[in-house]
Amino acid sequence: MDLKLDDFLYDLPEGKIAKHPLENRSSSKLLFFDHGSISHHTFFNITELIPKDSLLIFNDTKVIPARVIMHRETGARIEIFLLEPILPSKAHEEVMHATVSTTWKCMIGNAKKWKENTPLYLKELNLSATRIGDDQVQFEWDSGQTFSELLLEIGKVPLPPYINREATELDEKRYQTVYSKAKGAVAAPTAGLHFTDDILSELANKGIQTDYLTLHVSAGTFQPIKEKNIANHPMHNEKIWVSKENISHILSSEKLIVVGTTAMRTIESLYWYGVKILGNDSEFFISKEDPYQLQPVSKEQSLNAVLDHMTKNGLDRIGGQTEIFIYPGYTFRLCKGLVTNYHLPGSTLILLVAAFVGKDWRKIYGEALSNNYRFLSYGDSSLLIP
Repeated sequence: MDLKLDDFLYDLPEGKIAKHPLENRSSSKLLFFDHGSISHHTFFNITELIPKDSLLIFNDTKVIPARVIMHRETGARIEIFLLEPILPSKAHEEVMHATVSTTWKCMIGNAKKWKENTPLYLKELNLSATRIGDDQVQFEWDSGQTFSELLLEIGKVPLPPYINREATELDEKRYQTVYSKAKGAVAAPTAGLHFTDDILSELANKGIQTDYLTLHVSAGTFQPIKEKNIANHPMHNEKIWVSKENISHILSSEKLIVVGTTAMRTIESLYWYGVKILGNDSEFFISKEDPYQLQPVSKEQSLNAVLDHMTKNGLDRIGGQTEIFIYPGYTFRLCKGLVTNYHLPGSTLILLVAAFVGKDWRKIYGEALSNNYRFLSYGDSSLLIP
């Protein structure tokens, strides 16, 4: 399918981009798209809009302070943006507990001022950072702290580039969901930023099931599409974790609503993993081509295949990698509803929304713009049920 990038662009005035969070998380606007009709609400009303027989799936990843600023003895400012761990493990959970050394794949700002194999120092923390090759940095320290504890001292909140300001103390709390748990993301799953403990309690009181899985959001989520034919875009790779309990809940649910595009990517990747297992491929890696090349099966066949595989291997939780690319033409296998913010023109996330609601995405975005909704990470929300 030849999909043109121009068909997924819209005019986003700078003034519509939310640069700061609202005082109260749940005071944001909520657009409800329900089988083609649109109505406008406040987010704390979402408990009245979600069908009572729904299962609501959240991404519990936790944003790490991934921006590290260091200086050469000359005074040159070097910015190190942590992307993904390499050593002593590729598992975020293990790396965050490292106490001596760790190596990360990074984006390096002002890299021309930092030669390879030349350490930078933070003497007060007995910390050195050494550039290895074009995009790796090795951190070494002897303070006895875990890397997680160290990051709290040296790192800054990795606000998205379009917010275009320095992070504040308020961002440390607000660029994080109230249910965040698994450290490893370098961008927040922003659809969840609107939820409060009170809303979660009210959902439980109304008998609406909730569940939590993990996708560690990568900086690739902001990577612009540069290909005229969007199918040629090199999709980013993200780490996901799913439990047996997650799968059992999904199997018993008739109406699965996901909170955020990251939760949707995880759930749909899980389905395709089951398809791969049935094809005698147990490597949990979903390529961007898999959903368009593999032969689909039923929800039950796919998820039971994953459960059987986990049982045979003594696993209660399974981790994988996904570069799933959801764009118009994709058939959703598990998801029936989506809670999401408003995304950049021509982005992979706009494509996902367009795949989910069809051409109505333009109507939804037009309504949001004309009703003065706030856009992007700190912006307002939508509940989409095609």
